[in-house]
Amino acid sequence: MPTGNVTLKKGEGRALSAGGPWIYDNEIDSITGDPADGDIVAVTAHNGYALGQGFINRRSKLTVRMLTRDPGAVIDREFILSRVRAAWEYRKRTVDTSSCRIIFGEADLLPGLVVDKFSDVLVVQSLSLGIERLKPLILECLLDVLSGDGISVRGIYERSDAKVREQEGLARTKGFLSEPFDTKVEIVENGVRFMVDVAEGQKTGFFLDQKYNRRAIRPMCQGARVLDCFTHTGAFALNAAAAGAARVIGVDASELGVAQAAENAALNGLTNAEFICADVFELLPELERRGEEFDVIILDPPAFTKSRSSVKNAVRGYREINQRAMRIVREGGFLATCSCSHFMTPELFAGAIAQAARDTRKRLRQVEFRTQSPDHPILWGAEDSYYLKFYIFQILNA
Repeated sequence: MPTGNVTLKKGEGRALSAGGPWIYDNEIDSITGDPADGDIVAVTAHNGYALGQGFINRRSKLTVRMLTRDPGAVIDREFILSRVRAAWEYRKRTVDTSSCRIIFGEADLLPGLVVDKFSDVLVVQSLSLGIERLKPLILECLLDVLSGDGISVRGIYERSDAKVREQEGLARTKGFLSEPFDTKVEIVENGVRFMVDVAEGQKTGFFLDQKYNRRAIRPMCQGARVLDCFTHTGAFALNAAAAGAARVIGVDASELGVAQAAENAALNGLTNAEFICADVFELLPELERRGEEFDVIILDPPAFTKSRSSVKNAVRGYREINQRAMRIVREGGFLATCSCSHFMTPELFAGAIAQAARDTRKRLRQVEFRTQSPDHPILWGAEDSYYLKFYIFQILNA
């Protein structure tokens, strides 16, 4: 049962009415009862109309994270089990579940929680106080649901080491939530084998959101000379190599990432891919000076902005990196380019690419526009759930 009630100011709650998952501190008129941070509270409009229930945390600007729009719902084991089961059934109908994101926070109506499945290992990331309290129950329900489908989980590892936890008053933490196991896990994506280090890899260990985008570049890579920028552990590069590229060069500034990419190439017996440790922003102009050309270039950079205040700098960064790439794609070749920051809106990203084309006197023939894999669903009204923009262009001389 809710331990208190949050009443919104008159005129507030428009984002909530449009499907938004949060209530900000400046939208709240009053808090009654005596809810502790992390408790479930009822939410009402200024006129007393019931809007649902959510987790409260006064330490966060996202003061209430909505859990349900049903004011009469009982948040018990059966409620959690239904949410977890719905998330798993959705994945079974939309993606290859051998490795996938099973729970994607607000988009699965479990705010602040991420659970990735890498073969027979689960990796958990808890980012909100309310969901932290429910985490043991959610994982218990998830194991029950998977077991009911005949799936045995070898172990669970927690990667709740993101800085954003501090905004919730939570310590950053990582470690086993089960008996210890080998944290290097082999997965298969699009027929390519990868070793995923769930303890030391970025985020939860591997970027599952690009799975089908990596498959989408394969037809262009057959017989091609390919440059994969920001290769991380080689995912795009090895999809290109497996598709029959003549030669693939993967580039990343991380020595650890490059070493892991080379290991993944060897794991697949792929000899048409090499990996180098370099700063992409420095390497691309050097390749241009040397007169190098590529049939396919892939740009999969980290987010250039994680806040609205740095969006202008991010626009410049995306424009520059795409300019550099367009200059060394041969006539009729292909550029795959993406942004993984939700602050970089589709309009801003498209504008940066268009400006890069004008600056380099190139024409863009769009092959396709894609977003994140369906196991990272986009919940309309929840802005953060839509973050990945992915274009494939054919590059033509103006």
